[in-house]
Amino acid sequence: MKLVLAPDKFKNSLTGLEFCSAVEEGVKAILPDAEVLKLPLADGGDGTIEVVNFYLNGIEVKVMVNNPFFKPIEATYLFSKELKMAFIEMAEASGVKLLKQEQFDCKNATTFGTGEMIVDAINKGALKVILGIGGSATNDCGIGMASALGYQFLDGKKKEVKPIGANLSSIETIDVSNVNSKLKDVSFSIACDVTNPLYGENGAAHIYSAQKGATPDDILLLDQGLRDFSKLLNVVFNIDSQSVIGAGAAGGMGIASKVFLDGNLEPGIQLIKNLANFDNKIQNADWIITGEGKLDRQTMSGKTIQGVVQSANNKKIQVATFCGAIDLEGKSPEDYGIHYADAVMNYAKGLEDAMKNGYDYVKVMAGVFAREI
Repeated sequence: MKLVLAPDKFKNSLTGLEFCSAVEEGVKAILPDAEVLKLPLADGGDGTIEVVNFYLNGIEVKVMVNNPFFKPIEATYLFSKELKMAFIEMAEASGVKLLKQEQFDCKNATTFGTGEMIVDAINKGALKVILGIGGSATNDCGIGMASALGYQFLDGKKKEVKPIGANLSSIETIDVSNVNSKLKDVSFSIACDVTNPLYGENGAAHIYSAQKGATPDDILLLDQGLRDFSKLLNVVFNIDSQSVIGAGAAGGMGIASKVFLDGNLEPGIQLIKNLANFDNKIQNADWIITGEGKLDRQTMSGKTIQGVVQSANNKKIQVATFCGAIDLEGKSPEDYGIHYADAVMNYAKGLEDAMKNGYDYVKVMAGVFAREI
């Protein structure tokens, strides 16, 4: 019997790798001859870097770059010399996690540091970059990142503008003559889980900038900047920016990744599955066991379990979920393509016990499952 273990983390309780170990222990105690394959997954959120490194087997590279307000900061990314591949999270250089809430001011923030991380990876020999664009503190439509790569953004007097969101409307020319020559040899995959357009009532400024410190006046300024700048992008890159799904992700980094990096925007779970060679490795499996902290209706909107179910259904493989808790609001797991479901809360004395002893309870659940099949 072939069992594939493909969980996300249980936030603040179990990592994906710990889940795999617990399930393997529980299953092997009952089915010692079972073939167990560990393929931990993530959807681009917290903990993704650990999962990526399970497949990259890379090193952590630390580099001094600019934070959202042009102050020096040490950022970290993953690099595999063997695969010539880097995994970069823009939040490391350009994220809200670097700031106190009272410092949030996205109209004056930049993605320049993210560009510096990309330059460092390219200089180390990266020919493929996976870029995660969640958790940004910015709304500069990626001009900061692009500036670090050699793009120049000029006003009407041919003077270079400071690459921040507040200056988008003043850009009249994009000079591509000094772009980093190595960029053309690098392929970029962008982990993007939102579908917002660049501007308008569902765009980057109106939907996300308030939580990054924008006032109502700032939102109008930023939205107008995105509108004005998109016209220039459309001419220079022969693209309809507003029609690109996810263009408004991370303050416009969605469209920036496409035009300045020639990147492909993909859901985070799909990128991780590609990295794991997931669809090929699950061939001939009898079950895929997945899980995350909570199985609810939101789970099936681009989260890890949905990605697992999708792949499993395509190959007619049964899916089991071991979760912290299950709350499907009147629906059943079967309604979502899940053939077996169990939860830590079915065994634990309470939430604190569940969080603290998650490993042991998952092991118990795996044993129960192994007896049933």
